[in-house]
Amino acid sequence: MSQQAREDQLQRKAVVLEYFTRRKRKEKRKKSKGLSARQRRELRLFDIKPEQQRYSLFLPLHDLWKQYIRDLCNGLKPDTQPQMIQAKLLKADLHGAIISVTKSKCPSYVGVTGILLQETKHVFKIITKEDRLKVIPKRNCVFAVEIDDFISYIYGSKFQLRSSERSAKKFKAKGTIDL
Repeated sequence: MSQQAREDQLQRKAVVLEYFTRRKRKEKRKKSKGLSARQRRELRLFDIKPEQQRYSLFLPLHDLWKQYIRDLCNGLKPDTQPQMIQAKLLKADLHGAIISVTKSKCPSYVGVTGILLQETKHVFKIITKEDRLKVIPKRNCVFAVEIDDFISYIYGSKFQLRSSERSAKKFKAKGTIDL
């Protein structure tokens, strides 16, 4: 092409000096927040089915718990101080412990013994040797936990926390509590 033809063509057509692309916006992925408490209740996620409510099924859990407590308390030797064991037990996870109700305002709860299956803020769910699931409120009850001939008493009214919250809480020594 001649010089004249090139100039004619350039005058008729727009010359783009920068090429601009529109970037596609990345769609933000919604993080799944899990289920709400209402959805968990409707799905019955934490309910224990009747065919699974057998004491013998949870004995291995108790053996694991005993091993966990022995490791936590450095062997539970006879010369260890009871206050140290008590302090460690307050912050320990109790799922799998054999718990018994020693005192309660409701006399029907007294004497119930079994393996602790679930712990919520206000309630212990215990499976008894008779394969019964008992739901025992923490308020106004005193529980006994036995580890290798060492018996520790837990006042349920002062223990009304979730197990995850309890591990971070600092407990203060207080006097006895009347029921």
